[in-house]
Amino acid sequence: NLNEILEKENFDSFSFDYYSATIKNEATGLSALETARRAYDTAQRFVQNFDHKFENLFLYGDTGVGKTFLSHCIARELLRSTHCVLYFSAYDLFDMMAANSFSRKDTGTDEELIYDCDLLIIDDLGTELTNSFVASQFFLCINERILRKKSTVISTNLTLGNFMDTYSERVFSRVSSNYTMIKLIGKDIRIQKKILGGN
Repeated sequence: NLNEILEKENFDSFSFDYYSATIKNEATGLSALETARRAYDTAQRFVQNFDHKFENLFLYGDTGVGKTFLSHCIARELLRSTHCVLYFSAYDLFDMMAANSFSRKDTGTDEELIYDCDLLIIDDLGTELTNSFVASQFFLCINERILRKKSTVISTNLTLGNFMDTYSERVFSRVSSNYTMIKLIGKDIRIQKKILGGN
């Protein structure tokens, strides 16, 4: 379901123009622009090393700072090199898992593909209705993929503190020890584009 958007959102069309050189991340001392360049380089290395190195990415930051765009860049490159990439919003992923768990029909193939595809992208984690079922399914999903050495990219607007509170310390521990954490900062790019008349 990504073909059309990947023609617009890819490494070639990624622009650093929307990232400020003056807005700073107090924790790192890096500007939004420097942070974006590092994130872009990390995403490119992730693609280049994909077949030789098991790695996962956790992209976090405010709304509209380029997390989803960066995951689309990764998806496009890996799809072009004939990898199996599955993309889900967190809401759709957990909705499907709930349907599989509570349905009488055997729909196990979907879940097996989620555990076994080359790359799973979970976008907008935290926008779904979170409860103990969702938290346990999320842990099961990321843990199973770690055990199978299958890469996952997660994006979320949650802060790390909110992420831990929402999904438990056990989930946070599993993610923080197995994922490269990338924080993007800056002003909402979608709003900037509207103001500047871009598309």
